[in-house]
Order: sequence, then C-alpha cells, then structure tokens
Amino acid sequence: MMYAIGQLANKTGVKVPTIRYYEQIGLMEEPGRNAGNQRRYMRADIERLSFIRHARALGFGLADIRELLALQTDPKRSCAQAHDIAARQLQETRYKLKKLRRLEKELKRITANSHKDGIGACSLITALADHSLCAGEHS
Repeated sequence: MMYAIGQLANKTGVKVPTIRYYEQIGLMEEPGRNAGNQRRYMRADIERLSFIRHARALGFGLADIRELLALQTDPKRSCAQAHDIAARQLQETRYKLKKLRRLEKELKRITANSHKDGIGACSLITALADHSLCAGEHS
C-alpha cells in the first residue's frame, strides 16, 4: 500500500513540514511520486519515520539518529556502537536533569516569598534582576 504525505504524518504523528525537512537532510529518502507528482510512501517509510520520531522523543540528536539508522541498515555491525550512542544520550539526559533540578530549586526560592507587595518591593523581580545567580547556570 502507498501513502500520501498527510497519511504518513497521521500514522506517525510527525508533521508534514518535519517529514519534508527529514527528506532534505537525508534522514528520510525522497519518496517516489505518482502521475500527479504527489509523494508516495511505503510501509518501510512509516517504520523509518516512527524510528526517527521515537529517537527524537528520547532526546537523540539528528547526527546520532543518522548513525543509528546507518547501523540499522547493516546487520553485521556491532550492537556496541548503538549502545555507545545511547550511553552518551543517557549521560546528556542526566546532565539536563541536574540542571533542571537547579532551576527548580531557584524558581522555588524566588517564588516562596510574599507576592502581596507592590512591584517596587517584589522579591521575584529583585531576584530576576540579580544576574550574579546566572554564573552557576553553566556548571
């Protein structure tokens, strides 16, 4: 069965412009076209796009997805390479979580004070104006 781009988008949850972008950067192969010059996708395209969507949902970058797709097409390659990519992503995710926890702590601190005063005495505005706190943002 062949699918139009809208059908592919509906089946995978990926928006049409994103599908076109993935084609432009080579993550998706340019599909065949019918007599009316409309793109026509096959079941394998749905599977590939679903793979990409899942990998993106897990936070993988496009370069890592490209590498994972290349690994997937060569069954003789080592699974260890895929695990290395996933381990890097796990490390990056842990770093982001640590950063989010610091952000949560700071937001909790600056929103804990009373908000009944006028804006001139607003502790939230004062805290946001204190740029010295931004120094810890990059660590």
